[in-house]
Amino acid sequence: MAIRSRFFSATAVFLVLLASGTFTPVAAASPWPDGMSGASSLTEHAAVPAAVDDRLRPDLLVEQLLDGVGSVAEQEAGSETEPSGIDPWAEAFAESSRAAMAPRRSAYPIAVNPQVQHFLDRFTGARREVVNLWVGRAGRYLGMIRDVLKARGLPEELAYTAMIESGFNPVAVSRMGAKGMWQFMAGTARRYGLRVDQWIDERLDPEKSTIAAAAYLRDLYSMFGSWTLAQAAYNAGEVKVSRAIRATGSSDFWTLAKTNHLRTETRNFVPAIHAATLIAQDPGRYGFEFTDVGPLAVETVSVPASTDLRRLAPRTGIALDTLRTLNPVLVRSITPPGDAWQLKVPAGTRADVMTALAPPAKPTLPAKTARGGTLRPAASRGDVHVVQPRDTVRSIAKQYGVSVSDVLRWNRLEEQARIRPGDRLRVAHVRPSVADGQGGFR
Repeated sequence: MAIRSRFFSATAVFLVLLASGTFTPVAAASPWPDGMSGASSLTEHAAVPAAVDDRLRPDLLVEQLLDGVGSVAEQEAGSETEPSGIDPWAEAFAESSRAAMAPRRSAYPIAVNPQVQHFLDRFTGARREVVNLWVGRAGRYLGMIRDVLKARGLPEELAYTAMIESGFNPVAVSRMGAKGMWQFMAGTARRYGLRVDQWIDERLDPEKSTIAAAAYLRDLYSMFGSWTLAQAAYNAGEVKVSRAIRATGSSDFWTLAKTNHLRTETRNFVPAIHAATLIAQDPGRYGFEFTDVGPLAVETVSVPASTDLRRLAPRTGIALDTLRTLNPVLVRSITPPGDAWQLKVPAGTRADVMTALAPPAKPTLPAKTARGGTLRPAASRGDVHVVQPRDTVRSIAKQYGVSVSDVLRWNRLEEQARIRPGDRLRVAHVRPSVADGQGGFR
């Protein structure tokens, strides 16, 4: 309460001085080139770009190298020493107590100013090829993201935060270790309910990470009362933005962006999102096409704990890459120990997986052959076949009267594995019976 009281007292004194004309705010050196002021129009029409020296323009962060929410948010905020006895979260909330309400379908004003125009020019010019890649991915995830945002009363335009964070790449990894479509650092991810450990990383789950990002953005809006500031804090961290507000006396992002109180990455982050949003609202105008792509047809199957996808793939005929793509949260391509796991598999393959996971049949009495011998699987007797030139797994299986899957299983081979002359494979073998006393092999 003391912090809040001091804040409001300082604010009142500041307003009195400002009104009397005895105080003139002085901004730090602007990071934007000449002609790129913080003033903005809230229309959806592109402004005429000001002449800008290319050497001074902020560069677009390269595909998959965007240091997302955590790369600056947690590491930078955590590296600075906090004053003794001051809780940084309490400090942040004190700065934004004026707007501590949950958003209800809050409007998302899009600024069109020289900063935003700069990124529009880059996205439609030098970076068009990269943006085309982002747009191509968007169709698979935009519908889901919009549904999540809409269900929580948030502006659907927030979806394009992910476009700048990761280019809608659900497995993107930044230099600083932020992961997933929404570029969470591990600490923030856990704070918003995502599992991140040695077995599972739910930052790589598109839907779960979107739900977490929506909750985080909602909290940031409640804290700052502005979507531009919320997105800046998503990139830089709550404490950093609160300090910038306190240092400048302004709660307008575009004013803060003219100072050195925010990092260049954060000053670029918000106008890049606005440029991406403008493109998405009228893609034809900018020469892009957003095509809806239906979700992959999948089904789930319960598999035992510690199921290794590398062993499951050849037994089911499902490509290993497909299983990994459908289950990106499995860090080691192995389901976690403990409980059964709901594994995603291509639609129509559930029965194959169940068959592959079924326990082996109980052994039966050896079958008699026409010559009086018995047929026994090599798995129980250790019989082997030495591979000859032109042998294949199929021809070997046929030679010994067993199935291809049995030979693969007994020898722990993948379906695409090569065999070479001289290899020794465990197989079924016909051995004459000696029980009737008529001799034979001993």
